[in-house]
This record gives sequence, C-alpha cells and structure tokens, in this order.
Amino acid sequence: MTDPEGTQLFHRTMPFSERLGVEVLAHTKDLVRSRLKWDESLCTLGGVLHGGVLMSLADATGAVCAFLNLPEGAQGTTTLESKTNFLRAVRSGYAVASSRPLHTGRRVVVVETEIRDDDEKLVAKVTQTQAVL
Repeated sequence: MTDPEGTQLFHRTMPFSERLGVEVLAHTKDLVRSRLKWDESLCTLGGVLHGGVLMSLADATGAVCAFLNLPEGAQGTTTLESKTNFLRAVRSGYAVASSRPLHTGRRVVVVETEIRDDDEKLVAKVTQTQAVL
C-alpha cells in the first residue's frame, strides 16, 4: 500500500522523483520506504535497471529521511557524500528502498539505505552524509 502524503512530499520537493515514478510506502523519522517499478525506459542494455536510477531512488529516500531528522531550527539538507555498493541487478518488478538514520547531529545527518528486489534480496547498500542547513 502506498503512502499518498509521502509520495506528494517526494514529488513536490524533488520533481525528478515523480518523473522516475517513485512511490512512497512509508515516511517516518525512523524509516522512509519508497519503490520504483522496473521499466524498460529506465534500463541499460540487457534489461537491467540503470545504476543511476537506483542511486536516484536511494538519494531521494535518504534525503527525506535526513529531512525528517533535522534538528530544531534547521532549514533543510544537502548531500555531502553518497557511497553506493551494487550487489545484484533488477530485471523486473520493483526496487524498494528503505532508509534509516545512523547519526543525527546538529551539523550532519548520516543515513543508510538498502535497496531490495521483489524477492527481498539486497540489490544495493547506500550510505549518505547530509549537511544540515
């Protein structure tokens, strides 16, 4: 089941996420989950979901997680670093991203995102460092 309020938040703050077709499943301070449906237009040769698409899914999901964990008075975040490990390909179904905060400080928020396929197999692991604005 999708989270219409969360999906609207993603699309309003990151229009590119709407173009990719990102749907939000949940958005709380402790966990942000979103998904992206496999589509041939988002693939490399051979029908594999493009790594940049997966990174965009993780970046958007992690950014909302960081935003929900901002200290009082902060205006927003911006990505300082993003590290991705690709572990397997997505050739059908959905890629589902789950982001959790690892560190929520006054100046930096660190978020870890896992992307899994329809079989719950780990596709990618992403660690993001977000500066607090």
